[in-house]
Amino acid sequence: MPVLSVGRGAVGVGAAAVLAATGTWVMWPGNVDTRLWGDVRPVIEARLVAEARGSGYGESEPALDARWFCRVEPLELVERGDVVRAGVNTLCMEYGMRDGTLVECGGAQDPQVVRLQRDDAAAGGFRVVSREEAPDGEGNAEWTDAHFGFLAESALHDPMSSGPLETAARAHFGLPADAPLGVC
Repeated sequence: MPVLSVGRGAVGVGAAAVLAATGTWVMWPGNVDTRLWGDVRPVIEARLVAEARGSGYGESEPALDARWFCRVEPLELVERGDVVRAGVNTLCMEYGMRDGTLVECGGAQDPQVVRLQRDDAAAGGFRVVSREEAPDGEGNAEWTDAHFGFLAESALHDPMSSGPLETAARAHFGLPADAPLGVC
């Protein structure tokens, strides 16, 4: 039967205490408060769609009637008083319709940090007060390291499915669920 040394046990307890005290203890994404996430998710997605408007290739083609669809997945969610910090993985895709076919015009998956404030007058009871995303290019890895804990950062490498966005786009354009998907 193995015997644990008091020294090793004390080091482990000490390390856990330091991590907790310094705020570097990271919650696994599966432990996100689902009630709070249900409140802030639609507000974040609406903000992403609003900010993406006018920035896509498909929107420059009037015959396409293109628009953006966004979804977010929680990585870290912390509530302090009336402020919520949401570390999220985002996927925004631009879809349009041409000749009864859903067409994909562009999109991107990016990590972001969104800060929200509780506001009873706002839709959903929250409003976005700031949004940060990783810069394009070389600064991306450094930004991600500085804004996310290790476990959340490792989840960023998983691709997000565009399936729910395609489904929403087909419904928006009145297309059947099996309508083909093309490219702009």
